[in-house]
Amino acid sequence: MKLSSAALLVWVLSFSVPVYATDIPSRIEINYAVTTDIGEGEINEVMEIKHMDDGRYSYNINSEAQATGIFKLLEPNSIMRHSEGMITENGLRPSRAYEKRGKKEPSMAIFDWENHTVTLSHQKHKAQEKLPKGTLDRLSLSYNFMFTPLPEHHVERHITNGHGLVLSRYTITKETLNTPLGKMKTIVLTRQEDKNSKLKRILWLAQNNHMLPVRIVSIEENGREIEKIVTGINISYKADY
Repeated sequence: MKLSSAALLVWVLSFSVPVYATDIPSRIEINYAVTTDIGEGEINEVMEIKHMDDGRYSYNINSEAQATGIFKLLEPNSIMRHSEGMITENGLRPSRAYEKRGKKEPSMAIFDWENHTVTLSHQKHKAQEKLPKGTLDRLSLSYNFMFTPLPEHHVERHITNGHGLVLSRYTITKETLNTPLGKMKTIVLTRQEDKNSKLKRILWLAQNNHMLPVRIVSIEENGREIEKIVTGINISYKADY
């Protein structure tokens, strides 16, 4: 998907504009092409940011992934992911997140920051765990560093996928990435796995474009290899009056 003329202007200008409170977008839409070991697909993600009456900002992220071409015959159902919560000086603070595959019951995480607990629901099983400071869901992790600076060498965060909490450690490097939208300077987060683990997760964040996630490569628990690369970005700003 190509950027419209207006969106392209905003996208280009944002490369030299730091993200201060007055520069926070009201809506971001990102399109990705997806490649897996068994087929191809596409993902559309929309992040909406609302300036609340008390001066704080809330966020809402929706992601829909679906197969394309022949692969759609094998995987006709879409995968829906959602995260919502508040934006703080330390990044995103989710209040609710879920992942739903087709008609299956969603895996869900409800965050209770006041009582420091998170309630996890997966396949009709519920569990309550202690909520560590800075915990994110997988979707909010991708957008978290729009709003808080990254350390120089590595970052640690507890991440939930709706049926467990995992402390993930990412090393931080830099790379110029070739994308369908051109070359981008990126910050690369590479998760450090146990020696015998088959899991893998690497995120490329656009260094001069709000630290948006422009590429993600992963190997999931089921062994599936997934790569998504940005094909379109549309950013909207709305002035506060």
